[in-house]
Amino acid sequence: MLKKLLLGSLVGIACIQTLQAAGADDPIRTMLIMDKFEILDNDENSREWEGSFYVGYDIDKLYIYSQGAATSDGLEWSQNDLVYSRAIAPFWDIQAGVAYDKNDDASRTWGELAVAGLAPYFFETRAALLFNGEGNVGLRLEAEYEMLFTQKLILTPSFEADFYSKDDPEMRTGSGLSALEAGLRLRYEIVREFAPYIGLTWERTYGNTYDYNPVNETSLLAGIRFWF
Repeated sequence: MLKKLLLGSLVGIACIQTLQAAGADDPIRTMLIMDKFEILDNDENSREWEGSFYVGYDIDKLYIYSQGAATSDGLEWSQNDLVYSRAIAPFWDIQAGVAYDKNDDASRTWGELAVAGLAPYFFETRAALLFNGEGNVGLRLEAEYEMLFTQKLILTPSFEADFYSKDDPEMRTGSGLSALEAGLRLRYEIVREFAPYIGLTWERTYGNTYDYNPVNETSLLAGIRFWF
């Protein structure tokens, strides 16, 4: 635990020093975005979240990402990232930092390198390469696209995929393709900062991940999206 705290502190200090070096003409900005805050109509009535927070400037930012799921019995899983992000091209950032995964039985800390940005045809994407002290390497891919029916009614298809190089029974992840998730969410922006939504999500685990944690389900969902 001490090693995790020290590593996270060092990353945070380095990022803050970099952010403080920005010029006065580029004022510091902050934003919290909760893209998904929802309840699923599945056997567990899972509550899931996915959001991010950043503080920084046009070029340099410090990001915190978090996503996970919980039931009435407690936390099912969570994935959390603390990264320094630097713009390398219009709409594209390169990121480096640490990730922390947890389920109800175990936890893992990773080093992380990632790229995030707007792919052709306006797909918002993020790809993260993870590596830990046990020699396991992970790859997490995310993509989503916003389809505007009106200025307030927006449909968002999304896709996620996880891969790992080694089995990790404690974290219930297997080598190779571990999990896929696809979703459709239709939101109505009452104001730009607040939007209720309904949707549909499909999740499936593969290989040894399926042996540890068999999932193959489609669920209806409802939630809210907000930012400030």
